[in-house]
Amino acid sequence: MVRFDRIFGILLSWRCAVHAAPADSPLGPPSIFSQTTLYPLPNQGHLAVHDPNIVHNNGAYYMFRGGVHVPILKATSLDGPWQRIGTVLDGPSLIKKENRTRPWAPTTVEYNGRFYCFYTVSRHGSRNSAIGVASTDAIEGSWTDHGAVINTEKGPHSQIWPYTESNAIDASFITDQQSGKPYLLYGSFWHGIYQVPLATDLLSVEDPDHPDAKNLAYVPDQKVKPIEGSFMSYREPYYYLWFSHGKCCRFLGKGFPVAGKEYSIRVGRSKDVRGPFVDKNGVSLLEGGGTVVYDSNRGVVYAPGGVGVLSGNATDPDILYYHYRE
Repeated sequence: MVRFDRIFGILLSWRCAVHAAPADSPLGPPSIFSQTTLYPLPNQGHLAVHDPNIVHNNGAYYMFRGGVHVPILKATSLDGPWQRIGTVLDGPSLIKKENRTRPWAPTTVEYNGRFYCFYTVSRHGSRNSAIGVASTDAIEGSWTDHGAVINTEKGPHSQIWPYTESNAIDASFITDQQSGKPYLLYGSFWHGIYQVPLATDLLSVEDPDHPDAKNLAYVPDQKVKPIEGSFMSYREPYYYLWFSHGKCCRFLGKGFPVAGKEYSIRVGRSKDVRGPFVDKNGVSLLEGGGTVVYDSNRGVVYAPGGVGVLSGNATDPDILYYHYRE
């Protein structure tokens, strides 16, 4: 029996030791639910959340999650306990699109002494989407909603490539380590993952009429392009492009996919923030490449995705965090 809540999990390193598998799986037969022991069990964050995003600031961890007005939670440890301390938005988003009261997949970053929260306004299965942004001087202070940064299908500049074929959901953020130039990543299913340079205030694309977009990841020769939820991190000398691949949800209504078609966490890397990105076998992410980092396992962890990375330093490892079903 599957419990259909989203559980936040942590991997201190995807190279850590593999644990023994339980004798009996609560999920069911391996024809649907993988029993592999290739991956370690997660360090649980003890929180039910979809698409977690975490910021470490002044000794505390702040988690941003999709939901009414974008809830903010706080903890002194990644293990929790997590306490809700407020929301990013005071009311519905300024973006006049469906579900603007419940934005999803937020990504919050600190840039030039200010915090910016990018969020998605959309409906499942729709390309009439937008990525908005709100900002503040202090995470626990008052946030200002600035509305849409990009639109797809409808809205300002939505008839300019790549907005004519992409889907403005699942934002993430990276800066060029040499130039400091800021970039927004986004995308889902329709034509993969895209990247556009942002203005220095992060409130708009650098050149809205000529967005200088790059397609970073794509699945060719397949009607459905099951990649989304990208996140980019940097560990010298490489930029790492993480993403979710496969089916994430709505299993009760549509049934489970065959084993291996559900969410998994994949990655490619490049020495240039703009790509091209390749997996460990040298396959381009534009040709369907992507090294599987974490997948369903032991009949306990199912469809891990919604990935993010807390960057470490010379002595501490990067921390990969994600959600999964159990």
